[in-house]
Amino acid sequence: MDNIAGTKSSLTWAVHISVALLVALWLFPTVGLLVSSFRTSDQIATSGWWKAAFPSEQNLIIRADGPELQVQEGDLYVIEGDLFEPGIEVTVSVYGVSSRAINSFVAGEMGGLTKGGDIIVSSGGHYRMTNTEPFTGSRGQRIFVTAITPPEFTLANYQNVLFDPDNREGMMKAFINTLTVTIPATIIPILVAAFAAYALAWMDFPGRALLVAAVVGLLVVPLQLALIPLLKFHNEIGIGKGYVGVWLAHTGFGLPLAIYLLRNYMVGLPRDIIENARVDGASEFQIFVKIILPLSFPALASFAIFQFLWTWNDLLVALVFLIDSTGDTTVMTKQIVELLGTRGGNWEILATSAFVSIAVPLAVFFSMQKYLVRGLLAGSVK
Repeated sequence: MDNIAGTKSSLTWAVHISVALLVALWLFPTVGLLVSSFRTSDQIATSGWWKAAFPSEQNLIIRADGPELQVQEGDLYVIEGDLFEPGIEVTVSVYGVSSRAINSFVAGEMGGLTKGGDIIVSSGGHYRMTNTEPFTGSRGQRIFVTAITPPEFTLANYQNVLFDPDNREGMMKAFINTLTVTIPATIIPILVAAFAAYALAWMDFPGRALLVAAVVGLLVVPLQLALIPLLKFHNEIGIGKGYVGVWLAHTGFGLPLAIYLLRNYMVGLPRDIIENARVDGASEFQIFVKIILPLSFPALASFAIFQFLWTWNDLLVALVFLIDSTGDTTVMTKQIVELLGTRGGNWEILATSAFVSIAVPLAVFFSMQKYLVRGLLAGSVK
């Protein structure tokens, strides 16, 4: 009875569980990037993002005040201060003054300095160093502490990644470069494909069936197969190292799918509307602009989503057609790859850069997802 139309399948629970698992597998990394992008490097190194809302134990290296701040109390020279900012509830368990023994002393216990003198660090982070001789040196003593710190979230990572011009992680220029590549590379193929799809769907001319077959055949041509020949052609005509070359490359690689989707959708539009427009004296261009394009908006939006996501996340085409040693045309995917090579230990910078990179595609997808299925199913039902 489960196979009879209109009856509910007994495997519905399996479908629901599968969908929930797929959503979880997609959602967990995204949430992890978002949470990690607001955490400090010490917190990321000591605990997972799922523990971000709870206190965590961290090994910290903090430099005390320098000798220029020492004061004399009787026969002793004293340097005194706090390891943490006022108002931060931190509990120090152990501390040390050498990287080889970071847990030499228990909080509240008197310890010895390597160059003479004593030190004591309280559980609240207050330290006091004393010596019978004046402290010397250009910098303060390094203090290694193991402490339980409260959860901390900061916008400094985004400030560093997007707006700080003095660091190598600045991605605002790469963000703008990616928009410069993505927007024209999405609009141009839509415009060209819309005209071609209308001609293949509603205009009679010799060889139309062969052109449709050629479009279907081009869908299976590997992108990598055409990269080098296309790059040589672009170099010969002088557009191989700039935005024009990458726009045309994305247009050429995206046109087969665009024409295929739009033609299937346009074929399914009511013929009576188009015939009545022709009887009323409308030209083919007027029919296309005033009737076909408004009715084909779901298919146009569906392809726009695919093309935008593909172009925004592209690395291969950008590496081949945006050859620039100065970095003026570096896109975000290439910038993140460079960060992986040069700043592999700064996970807070990598997480923030990655989330900035996926934020725009997520916004585009969720704002236009209702058109996605309608465009993909175009022409499947008559």
